[in-house]
Amino acid sequence: MYYYYFSDFWVNFFEYLKVDLIISPHTNKTIMDLGIKYSQDEMCLSMKNFIGHVAYLDGKCDYILIPRIDNYGIDSQTCTNFLAMYDIINNLFNVRLLNYNIDYKNNKTILKGLIKIGKVLGISNHDIKNAYDYAVVKESKIKKARVLANLRNLRSDKKKILLVGHPYNIYDKLIGEPIVNMLKNLNIEIIYSDLFFTKDEYSKYSKGLYWKYGKDNISSIARCIDKIDGIIFLSSFPCGPDSLVNELVMRKLNKPYINIIVDDIESSGGIETRLESFVDIVS
Repeated sequence: MYYYYFSDFWVNFFEYLKVDLIISPHTNKTIMDLGIKYSQDEMCLSMKNFIGHVAYLDGKCDYILIPRIDNYGIDSQTCTNFLAMYDIINNLFNVRLLNYNIDYKNNKTILKGLIKIGKVLGISNHDIKNAYDYAVVKESKIKKARVLANLRNLRSDKKKILLVGHPYNIYDKLIGEPIVNMLKNLNIEIIYSDLFFTKDEYSKYSKGLYWKYGKDNISSIARCIDKIDGIIFLSSFPCGPDSLVNELVMRKLNKPYINIIVDDIESSGGIETRLESFVDIVS
């Protein structure tokens, strides 16, 4: 789950320090089944898949990196899973974890956390700071290029559909990739909700949103609502924040939309039929 937000930063940070990286493969049925084996029924599919990735990495590396992300300030809270992941994994598996805390309300930042990681790995504060600065610049350049490409697609002559979801769902090979491929086969220009510069325009739909990543997703709708032909909400079952935030926003939309919730028993055939019908509507 974290990887889809921070991979560009992490990879450049650790490669600068010449730390060998082992990255789990794309999500597949085996990894999903591993996650289901170790999960509680109430966990969302994305969380189950995450646990499956950890189970796959168990025994293949010296440490597994799992930050504990609580908040990015007042009224910018993450999902409970993001806060609890470290402790859940620590109780499920006998693995060594690298951890840093992000808790802006208590002045806990990523750099402070990485310095603590440096102590575990025997890396000096000076080298950690240099690696951090290097990774921030590299990540910024990569993200800027992707955002600009996303904005250029808003000028496409094709039918444009905004895909609203968390990156760990949209870009996951098992959850989001089949949907992305179906839309491309239907000649749809996909606009991605995570690829915008500003993420503070959610108040057009709700001034009281609590979750940071929900705010980011909804801000993308406000940014491009007049330039798109439809919206697809994509979430994994049973995501609590999405079930509330998406429903709240859908009631206020004046554009065609469809709500797709993926679970571990969903067949692609049913989704494909729904997408074809939706594309017919926006066309």
